[in-house]
Amino acid sequence: MIASMTGFGRCELSEGLRKVTVELKSVNHRYLDLNIKMPKKFNVFENRIRDVIKEYANRGKIDLYISFQDLSEGSVNVCLNEGLCKEYIDIFKHASDEFGLENDLTLSKLMSFPEVIMQEEERPDEEELWSFLSKAIHSACSQFKESRVVEGEKLKCDLLDKLNDMKKNVDFIVSKSPEIIEEYKKKLIEKINEAVLNVQIDESRIATEVTIYADKVCVDEEMVRLNSHIKAMEEALKAGGSVGRQLDFLAQEMNREANTTLSKSGDISVSNVAIDLKTGIEKIREQIQNLE
Repeated sequence: MIASMTGFGRCELSEGLRKVTVELKSVNHRYLDLNIKMPKKFNVFENRIRDVIKEYANRGKIDLYISFQDLSEGSVNVCLNEGLCKEYIDIFKHASDEFGLENDLTLSKLMSFPEVIMQEEERPDEEELWSFLSKAIHSACSQFKESRVVEGEKLKCDLLDKLNDMKKNVDFIVSKSPEIIEEYKKKLIEKINEAVLNVQIDESRIATEVTIYADKVCVDEEMVRLNSHIKAMEEALKAGGSVGRQLDFLAQEMNREANTTLSKSGDISVSNVAIDLKTGIEKIREQIQNLE
């Protein structure tokens, strides 16, 4: 299964008075580059979130957005600061005894003193909150991965078509090579005949010249290697997985063979096909940049 590095996924999950929205989008990148934007209260989960993303993607620049709404937030517990109450009571009693004054401290007055009554915001259960959040992240990631696979399969089909076209060009060059040598031999003999009339042609010298020329323009090795790279790329595409880097290397090797072929070519038709090869390889390299 081939995956593109371009993808999108979204999940909106509600549970009681809480709602979380998770959204992912990605573009090409040499490595896995994850950028997370989320509420501060989720910072404690950052490493867990990164681990989840790594289950679904190996490469790409991924932007992850998390928004959270909790209508139950702000609910507080009211509690009595008993220690402070005792201190206030003791102070009133001490002042009453010390100065002979009536202790008129009442409960309502005591409750009005600062920090006697405290409000504490309820802290959510961290594991329970992570369970809720992770469901949304996994759901968004599943959609995200599916979109990458759909795009990846389209790229795979396109690349296989381009490789088939390349094989046709390679076959043409291979079949054309013997004809080029024969044409050179024929032209060489014609030139000798034009230059020197009624002189017997030295067949061994002709053979030597043709051999030198054939060695100079021979691209058999380049075509063998190019066919091998095409086959390796086809196998990698059909096997699937994270093959982007492997295919990029093969494309570089293909380009090297096409360049050598073009530099050796002395035939216009072969030169044109070699140029088509280079153009096709460049298109393949562009497409490969989108693969994970």
